[in-house]
Amino acid sequence: MKILAIFLFFSALAQNLSCQTFDEWVDLSFNYLENNDLPAAENALVSAMRREPANPLNVMLLTNLGTIQRRQKKYDDALTSYTAAMGIAPESMTLLTARAELFTEMNRPENALTDYAVLLRIHNDNEDALYKRGLLYLQVRNFEAAQADFERILELNPKTYYGRAGIASLCKLRGEYEESERIYYYLMEKFPDQIDLYAGRAELYILMNRPGQAMSDVNKAIRLQGETAPNPYLYIIRSRIKEMQFEKKGAEEDRALAEKSGYFY
Repeated sequence: MKILAIFLFFSALAQNLSCQTFDEWVDLSFNYLENNDLPAAENALVSAMRREPANPLNVMLLTNLGTIQRRQKKYDDALTSYTAAMGIAPESMTLLTARAELFTEMNRPENALTDYAVLLRIHNDNEDALYKRGLLYLQVRNFEAAQADFERILELNPKTYYGRAGIASLCKLRGEYEESERIYYYLMEKFPDQIDLYAGRAELYILMNRPGQAMSDVNKAIRLQGETAPNPYLYIIRSRIKEMQFEKKGAEEDRALAEKSGYFY
């Protein structure tokens, strides 16, 4: 009798779930998100779209679905969702940005650059897109294109952080270490709590063979980030510094921390 009761309970539960309306599934997805239950939120969104495949809100649901899948590191599924949404709204700034960022996480810079190119043809004054595209150009070592994007940001907003931070990274990769250091000092006076600045200057000091100063900067970055959502790359930087200082065990411990925080080699 007990087994029968359990069977009837789950049968009734399944029947109840199958009777959810489109709006009810959407509401459920938000509830699951609030509780950080990403798999359940993903399932609720898929169920909503199955309920009403032609609903005009599905472009929004596909966007949300892609972001939820991306947070779970289900990158291929996220790409499918974003691309399906772009079939409905091909010039959406939100979608173009999301897919470009996804391609960046997937280490597909050329695809990300294509999406940023489309976005910037439509919104040519988008500083965030210019900065992120500039960083991608640095990654593929197209220094002239990167410089053009960073200078464009400075034209749009001479007081911006991002334009100068981009130029500092560019100088660092070009081997113009003193100029890069000068820009980092300038930015740190204005933005003393910006984690990326300390990480960037730590990398510069590694290149300049100044491990003590590099260690000071990366430790400052780690302190600033706190314990929530740690950036695993900071531990990779610190492991490189410890290797310079012949601290092999400490370097291994930092690489383990990086992997624990989500870093993939």
